[in-house]
Amino acid sequence: MVSSDSVNSRVETLASSGIATIPKEYIRPKEELVNIGDIFEQEKSTDGPQVPTIDLKEIDSENENVRERCREELKKAAVDWGVMHLVNHGISDELMDCVRKAGKAFFDLPIEQKEKYANDQASGKIQGYGSKLANNASGQLEWEDYFFHLVYPEDKRDLNIWPQTPADYIEATAEYAKELRALATKVLRVLSLGLGLEEGRLEKEVGGLEELLLQMKINYYPVCPQPELALGVEAHTDVSALTFILHNMVPGLQLFYEGKWVTAKCVPNSIVMHIGDTIEILSNGKYKSILHRGMVNKEKVRISWAVFCEPPKEKIILKPLPETVSETEPPIFPPRTFAEHIQHKLFRKSQEALINK
Repeated sequence: MVSSDSVNSRVETLASSGIATIPKEYIRPKEELVNIGDIFEQEKSTDGPQVPTIDLKEIDSENENVRERCREELKKAAVDWGVMHLVNHGISDELMDCVRKAGKAFFDLPIEQKEKYANDQASGKIQGYGSKLANNASGQLEWEDYFFHLVYPEDKRDLNIWPQTPADYIEATAEYAKELRALATKVLRVLSLGLGLEEGRLEKEVGGLEELLLQMKINYYPVCPQPELALGVEAHTDVSALTFILHNMVPGLQLFYEGKWVTAKCVPNSIVMHIGDTIEILSNGKYKSILHRGMVNKEKVRISWAVFCEPPKEKIILKPLPETVSETEPPIFPPRTFAEHIQHKLFRKSQEALINK
């Protein structure tokens, strides 16, 4: 049986209740409010730097010059920004549309039906349908509900947790995960070569085909009556090796670049790719893991499908690779397992929150 408490804790319930003001737990601190504006206006702006768009069509071209030009652009975006729109990435528009339709259909279900898939963070059951509890650094809540599940490798999935409705959810999501995994290999090859390494090196360092985990989080951001006071997701960097993001063409992603928040454009048929902390560490900071956040608005529901490519939690020690270190460029990250890195970030954020109280 679904408890009324869990239903009432959903942001969707709050958003559809007709409230004109948001509860205080969702209001961001004053220092954040100064730069939260109208996301639709910000997306239209052509002033200042823009997130690069990288065309992968020629990434494996037989023409060496053409191939190298494409790979150099990807590497440059990873060095300068750590985030990019990928186009001609090899995943069909039809498959991406199927994934989007299936995810939207799940979130269109009555909340009581979605609650059958509810996670239970307190008991460590993190997969499933959920909302952010007040365990983030600021003790505040974020304006989103989500669905989180491991989607690859296939032998590590638990299909019992996956939505059974709509009927094509499992097939579309599983195929998308498989194709993303192949795309991750292509990108990691280019990033390896960009560091002067053998092309398979970074993939091996993050777990290879057997151990690199793909975790999908569908973020559902309901309309918000006071978007100028709230965030869908607070500012953070991804802990992953790479993150791939699809969205429903409603703007919301902002990147902290050269001291300012830059709003990502909605580029048709693209996949947004972030370099995560894992690759930043292995490259000794040559590739960037950029600070970013999710905005909300009062007009349109935003949905994004983030797939985090993560190394195994305990098996691998993450530290700058020897080839990225020299006397003039000493290691800037200490050795840690992936699990220790996550704990370190949580501890640091909680310390900062205490200082800022």
